[in-house]
Amino acid sequence: MRNRIVAGNWKMNKTFEEAEGLVFEIVDFLEENEIINTEVVICPPALYLELASDAAVESQVEIGAQNVYARESGAYTGEISAPMLQSMEIAYCIIGHSERRKYFKESNELLAEKVIACLNNDIRPIFCIGETLDEREAGNHFKVVEDQLNEALFNLSSGEFQNIVIAYEPVWAIGTGVTATSAQAQEMHAYIRSLLAGKYGSDVADQTRILYGGSCNALNAAELFSNPDVDGGLIGGASLIGHDFIEIIKSFPDAS
Repeated sequence: MRNRIVAGNWKMNKTFEEAEGLVFEIVDFLEENEIINTEVVICPPALYLELASDAAVESQVEIGAQNVYARESGAYTGEISAPMLQSMEIAYCIIGHSERRKYFKESNELLAEKVIACLNNDIRPIFCIGETLDEREAGNHFKVVEDQLNEALFNLSSGEFQNIVIAYEPVWAIGTGVTATSAQAQEMHAYIRSLLAGKYGSDVADQTRILYGGSCNALNAAELFSNPDVDGGLIGGASLIGHDFIEIIKSFPDAS
């Protein structure tokens, strides 16, 4: 059975004091409640990574970064390298989020370099793929996702790929309040898994965690997570509210 993941992407939100309170709310809940077969990952803004990492020591919570630069060091003002993240024992890093692709013009070629940088430093990429509304309405959603995998991930060896987590995030559902239906999510997740099986074989495909991202919240998480190929969620807005994020963590039918 694949170990599920619920990852909170805080994006550019929270003051230091708010971040501290939210981290401890989640850590305290997990110290008092046993959640089985599920990893909980918090991805705060980079300024709060040390705070979150210190608070999560000896807890069930893993800490992830929201971004990384492809180079190890150098004159890249404002950037953060994978060795820096590794030195703070950061376990995960989100790569390829639609907001990075849209606002910062990140190409699949650059994202492939970021993936390698993370893997070389024992950081698991949470790699985001997904189509826009226009691409879905044109019937190109499967092709878009396939191209993103081919261009950014399928250069990896089978051994390297086993450290990848995929997050399917339909761009039309991010921050809009619109969620893919349970059937739409399962259809795409099953298709992604079939592509992985075609490239790396059924064993790797069966072991790969594929998360859903896109207006997943405390009300719809249980239905989404009930699908056989949905292994958890990359949660945006709902991860900023402690109670809601905790309810999502509890949404798997056998979580406790």
